[in-house]
Amino acid sequence: MNSTQKIGWRTALALVVANMVGTGVFTSLGFQLADVQNTWSIIILWVLGGVLALIGAFTYAELGTHFKESGGDYIYLSRIFHPFAGYLYAWISLTVGFSAPIAIAAMAMTKYLAPLGFEYISDWLGIAVILLLSGVHSFSVRQSGTFQDITTLLKVLFVLALIVLGFYFLPTGETALSFGQSWQSEIFLPGFAVSLIYVTYAYTGWNSAAYIVDEINLPKKNLPKALIGGTLLVTVLYILLQFVFLKHANLAQLTGKVEVATIAFGSLFGKNGATWVSIFIALQLVATISGYLWVGSRIIYAMASEHSLWKSIAVKNTSGIPLRALWLQTAISIGLTLTGSFEQVLLYASFALQLMSTLTIASLLFLKRKEGHFKSPFRPYPQLIYIGFSCWVLGYMLFERPYESFIGLGIVALGAVTYFVNGIVEGRSDK
Repeated sequence: MNSTQKIGWRTALALVVANMVGTGVFTSLGFQLADVQNTWSIIILWVLGGVLALIGAFTYAELGTHFKESGGDYIYLSRIFHPFAGYLYAWISLTVGFSAPIAIAAMAMTKYLAPLGFEYISDWLGIAVILLLSGVHSFSVRQSGTFQDITTLLKVLFVLALIVLGFYFLPTGETALSFGQSWQSEIFLPGFAVSLIYVTYAYTGWNSAAYIVDEINLPKKNLPKALIGGTLLVTVLYILLQFVFLKHANLAQLTGKVEVATIAFGSLFGKNGATWVSIFIALQLVATISGYLWVGSRIIYAMASEHSLWKSIAVKNTSGIPLRALWLQTAISIGLTLTGSFEQVLLYASFALQLMSTLTIASLLFLKRKEGHFKSPFRPYPQLIYIGFSCWVLGYMLFERPYESFIGLGIVALGAVTYFVNGIVEGRSDK
């Protein structure tokens, strides 16, 4: 692929922002408030999520400028540890890692469009959006990049408008804001750790530009710009949005609810205002679904091109688009849309992704630095902090939500089985 067909740092940054700002920031606060209700606790959650994502962004910037192949974690884990580790990540990406966020975004979109009367065709509406966006990404990298730029710009403008309006207007009733001292005990509760799972899911996507590194022009310079700049921007937006939601609704209204943005702005602008906010939240999810379709298919292709069991998927069109990988991911996403509940899919996908991303962060500690590559600052201390926090969260998740955790572990185990089946297939093909 020549440089004129590649994307610059702005489009790569747009991909990071689009993948990060999706369902989590607009839907997870209600679940967090079930256990953590002090505003300082909520802010600490979102700051911690941002710090962990930023550590990840620095780490992936170094890994991505060292390995110049698209595929992200699959490439890093395969090359540094063993092909088995990379295969497991690609398997998780295929089954839930990117397919689940696509399904979750589609489900959230239909929830936010409920005021328009789409509840009776909600599943089919989500499926139609996934199919349409898969079609958009089936032609060329340039078309994908242009579409991603436009939809991400609209997304960011919408989020900024919500923040400005939320800070400008005074609350109309009781608020969920609470700045007492209870945060000092809340941050040690198991519920705080489970809430951090929701937050880390909301930050998922900070590594997305690393998955398409061979489609980025001058990756040594542009990949770090996209990963770090995008993560910093989104962290600021996330913290401000949570404050706005808490400012314009009370605990009883928000706790356990998915549509927290609609509830908050419904209190501020009434039913009609809430309807318009719902519509725009649904529309901004187009950029999220689009970004996950673009990125996820590259991981599946990278895995398929190196393993005989999946060789038939490793096909690109004349413009370099891995069509079969893209449409396989589309099919799995549609299946999850039809069969999964919102919260369960979110939790077991988050558990599996957190497990594998922790392994990828750890992989940097075994990589020898080379001149001319981006260097993650203060290595290895930020990576050790990330690993420690991640293990803490995963441990609490196993204790507090064992059902979803074991589904996540079951997905990993099934991937291990398919890896050994692949080994049998490759053994036979060598004879």
